[in-house]
Amino acid sequence: MKRFFIVAALAALTVSCSLKRDDVYEYPFRDPSLSVEERVDNLLSLLTVEEKAGLLQSGSMSVDRLGIPAYNWWSEACHGLTGNGVTVFPQSIGLAATFDEQQQVEVYKAVSDEARARWNTIDHNEFGKTKSTCDAWWHGLSYWCPNVNIFRDPRWGRGQETCGEDPYLSGVMGAATVRGMQGDNPDYYKTIACAKHYAVHSGPESARHRFDVSVSQRDLWETYLPAFKKIVTEADVRQVMGAYNRYEGEPCNASERLLGDILRGKWGYTGVVVSDCGAIDNFYVKGRHMTHPDGPSASAAALKAGCDVECGCNYGEMLPEAVNRGIITEEDIDVNLRRALTELFRLGLFDPDDMNPWKDLGADVISSEKNAALALKAAQESIVLLKNDEVLPLSGDVKKIAVVGPNAADTFMQLGNYSGTPTDAHTMSILDAIRGACGDAEVFYCKACNHVTEDRNGQVDFAELARKVSDADVIIAVTGLTARLEGEEMDVPYEGFSGGDRTRLDLPSVQQDLVKAMHSTGKPVVVVNCSGSAVSFAPLKGYYDALLQAWYGGQAGGQAVANVLFGKYNPAGRLPVTIYASTDQLPDFNDYSMKGRTYRYFEGKPQYAFGYGLSYTTFRYGEAKMKGKRHTVTVPVTNIGDMDGDEVVQIYVKALDFPDAPIKSLKGFKRVNIPAGKTVKVKIELGDEAFEFYDESVDGLSVRKGSYRILYGGSSRDRDLEYIDVTI
Repeated sequence: MKRFFIVAALAALTVSCSLKRDDVYEYPFRDPSLSVEERVDNLLSLLTVEEKAGLLQSGSMSVDRLGIPAYNWWSEACHGLTGNGVTVFPQSIGLAATFDEQQQVEVYKAVSDEARARWNTIDHNEFGKTKSTCDAWWHGLSYWCPNVNIFRDPRWGRGQETCGEDPYLSGVMGAATVRGMQGDNPDYYKTIACAKHYAVHSGPESARHRFDVSVSQRDLWETYLPAFKKIVTEADVRQVMGAYNRYEGEPCNASERLLGDILRGKWGYTGVVVSDCGAIDNFYVKGRHMTHPDGPSASAAALKAGCDVECGCNYGEMLPEAVNRGIITEEDIDVNLRRALTELFRLGLFDPDDMNPWKDLGADVISSEKNAALALKAAQESIVLLKNDEVLPLSGDVKKIAVVGPNAADTFMQLGNYSGTPTDAHTMSILDAIRGACGDAEVFYCKACNHVTEDRNGQVDFAELARKVSDADVIIAVTGLTARLEGEEMDVPYEGFSGGDRTRLDLPSVQQDLVKAMHSTGKPVVVVNCSGSAVSFAPLKGYYDALLQAWYGGQAGGQAVANVLFGKYNPAGRLPVTIYASTDQLPDFNDYSMKGRTYRYFEGKPQYAFGYGLSYTTFRYGEAKMKGKRHTVTVPVTNIGDMDGDEVVQIYVKALDFPDAPIKSLKGFKRVNIPAGKTVKVKIELGDEAFEFYDESVDGLSVRKGSYRILYGGSSRDRDLEYIDVTI
C-alpha cells in the first residue's frame, strides 16, 4: 500500500510539472531547462522548408506562427558600435599599434557592454513586425569583427580595418577582440564575434567579385591562415565570414578546401560560417566569378560546402527551389540551420529576459565617461612617434603655434570607416585640442588645402601662408588621408586612388607642397599624419623635424595628439605595418605571393620599419635568457631616461638553417610601463608554435628542429635588436 501511494504521488508530480511547463512554454524549444540540442531539435521539427531557408539569411525571416521575430545577423563593431551616440575607439590599425593585448580585451568588453545595453533598450517587437530586419542591420548581437586579413600591401583601402601585416600580431589582437566581445559566461555569449574575411583576401577592391587567388601552400599556412587558426582554436570565435574572392578557382564561400578540409576538419570549427554581403551573387552573375549557372545551384553549393548564413537574398528563395530540383535535401538545410540556431540559443534569444546575465546594462552604459576615458587611453597608446629632432614635447616657452593642413579641424576623419558617431561632448578635433592644451599661446589656423586638391574656395597661396606663419614658434601640419579616400569598394575620382585602394604611397602632392612651404619659414615643422595605412614621407626627407603617425584616432584622437605634443603623455605606439620609402619597392598589387612583402620578406630598406616607434625617454636592454618547455624568454629592460614611459618589448625568431623561412618573424611581445631609472624583467613565453613552419607531410604547420636566433628589442630593425642563439 505504501509503495502504491509513493508511485501515485510521483506520477501526480510528473503530470503537474509537465502541465506547468506546457502552460509556460508552448513549445519545448522555449524551455530553458532543456539542453540547447533538445531545443534545436524541437524547433527544426516545427519548421517548413521555406521557413528554414528564410532563417538562414542574415536578415532572417520571422516565423509568426511560432512567435519567432525577425533577426539580423549583420551588426558592426569594428572599433566601436555603429549608430549614433556611441563610443568610437581608434580604428583597428591604430589599436594594433598599441601592441597592448590586455587593453584590446578591455576595449571590446566596453564595446560589447554597449552592444548589450543597446539590445536591452530597443523595441525588438517593432522590428519583428516585418518579415526581415534588413533595415535594422545594427540591432543584433552577432557582430562582424574582427577583420584579421593580412595587410600584405599598403595600397589596400580596407587595411585600416585590420591588425596590420604580421600574422602573429593579427592573431593576438584578433583573439583579444573575440574574448572581449563574447565574454566568459559559461551559459551565454555576451555577443558573438566574427573572424573575417576567410581567406587570402586583401585587395584589390575593384576586382574582389571576380578575383581568383592562388598562393603557395607555405604562404597560405605561414601567413594567411595563422590569425584565423588562433581565433578559431584558442578564442572560440562563433562566426567566420567567407571572403568575396575565389581561392584556387572556388569561391571562398563554397570552398571545400577552406571550409571543409581546413576550418571544420583540421581546426574542428563548430560555429557559423556567414557569407559576405552579396557574395553568393558572385557565383552566377555575369562578369563576376560565374562558377555556377544560377541562384539555386550557387546557393546549394555554398550550403553544402558549409556556408550557413547568407548575407543577401538568395538562400530564402533559392534553397527551396534547390530542394525541389533535387540538388539538395531538407536534411542538408537542417545541418546548417542547426549550427545557426545553436548560436542564437547561446545568445539567449529564446529565453526570458530575466535570465540574461547582462539585463541590467542600460542606456547609461552607452558613451559613458568610463568608456570615453578608455577611448582616450587607447588613442594615446596608438600614436607612433617616428621622428623627433628635439622638438617634442613642446615646451611652455611656445608663444605662437601655427596649425595647418586638411586634417586639423576634421573630426569626421578621426572616425575612419565602419564607425559609429560619438556624441559632441566626447569629440574634439586636433585643432581644438591643441587650443585647449597650449595655455596662453596664440594659435593661428589655416586649412590651406584639401587632401588631394586645392581648397574649394581656391588654393591658398602657400608662399603667402609661409609669410603669415613665419613668426610662429612651431608649425604643426596635420596631414594624411580620410576614409573618403581609402576604404571599401568606392569610387574615388582622384589621381593616386582607385576603387577605395591607393595606387601610390606618397602623401598627396598638394600636401607635400604645403609641408615644404612650411619648412621654408625656417621654423620647426611637426607633421601629424592621420591615415589608415602607411604613407611614405621619403619625398619630404629633411622638410620636417618631427613626425607623429596618429591613424584615425576615434572620438578622442584629437585630445590624444595634443597630449603627446605637449608632453602630457609619453608616446609608445609601434608600427603594425612597414612604411616603405617608395611605391617602387612593392611587388604588383595583384600578386598574393609574400615574396618581397612585409618586414618578414622585404629585403630593401624601408623608411620606417615594422614595430618601430620612438619615446620621450630611452630604454636599454640587458642580456636575455630562454629556458623551460614553453621557451620563456626573460629580458631585463632599463629606463635610463628621466621620464616614465612604456616600452614594447618584441621577440623575433629567425631560422638559421632553413632558407625557406622568413627573414624574421614576430613571435612574442609585451607592452610594459617602466618608471625612470628602473629596471623591469620582462617575461615572454614563445611556446612550440614559435618554431612552426609549413610541413607538406602533414598539410599544415609543424615544429621544425634546428638552429634559431632569438632577437629581442624595441623594433624589427636589426640595429634595434640584441640576440641569443638556441637549438630547438
